[in-house]
Amino acid sequence: MTDLVIRALTASDAHLFDAHPDPLGAREGHRRTRFRPEWQRVALRDGTVVARGAWWGGPDDSEPVNINWFDVAEGEEEAGAELLRSVPWRVELEINLPSGWRDDPALKAAAEARFGAARAAGYELLVERFLYRWTPELGLPERPGRLRFGAEPDDAVFLDALRRIHSATLDAHALRAIEEGGLDQAAQEELDFFHWCPSPREWWQLAHTPDGDLAGIHIPAHNPSGPTIGFIGVVPEQRGHGYAYDLLAECTHFLAQQGAEFVSGSTDRGNFPMAANFAKAGFPVAKERINFHAAGQA
Repeated sequence: MTDLVIRALTASDAHLFDAHPDPLGAREGHRRTRFRPEWQRVALRDGTVVARGAWWGGPDDSEPVNINWFDVAEGEEEAGAELLRSVPWRVELEINLPSGWRDDPALKAAAEARFGAARAAGYELLVERFLYRWTPELGLPERPGRLRFGAEPDDAVFLDALRRIHSATLDAHALRAIEEGGLDQAAQEELDFFHWCPSPREWWQLAHTPDGDLAGIHIPAHNPSGPTIGFIGVVPEQRGHGYAYDLLAECTHFLAQQGAEFVSGSTDRGNFPMAANFAKAGFPVAKERINFHAAGQA
């Protein structure tokens, strides 16, 4: 087998990134994504692209925040692993897959080749997630009308609510943050993400019961790819009433009122209560996502 060549791309040869099959339909999912050529890599053998990766970040980020496009040709898992090893950024790897990919032998084989390359490069499975996409023709979810919603300008109030919410959570990213640095780190990471999103701070909302008790928070947001359910969380003492659905319905209505032509959302595959709320609110599963993180690193 001939030697492998890893190339970082530039604006003049960015077209090489497209010189590879797309069996998982990643290109359609990235129609709104803006990639920087210098954060893209290809692996070539005899001049043919056998693996490719796109590291991604927001327009103001000095370094990538994740890898959200990674492909490997059949039999080239080691090339894919070498591609991942070739960069200085050990950031989270996201592999987006069509819904139901496990039932299609070709899709399953393509996915497992990527998983194998990731593991060979020192990445470990973090979590599997459902990705949702609501569009107006599906109809807005019914608002139960049980909670009172309002903006809150003080970040400390949200930080306290996030600590309470994450004190009993099923979210794999929050659990990892708690393991690394406790509830303060988990809450701060969420708050930092809310601020990172290019949507207005004024959109963040608290939800209270008619008696004035805090029920939870919801964060309507825009990420660089469009409108999204940024966060839904119910404080532990208010759980058992189905309030997560109320928050999700309100968040969807809020974004629709801002003119959203679609609303994305996501939850961990193992978070059965939240997955049920997305289904109840009329959010179909659009894709699935497998998140890997670098072994032994935050």
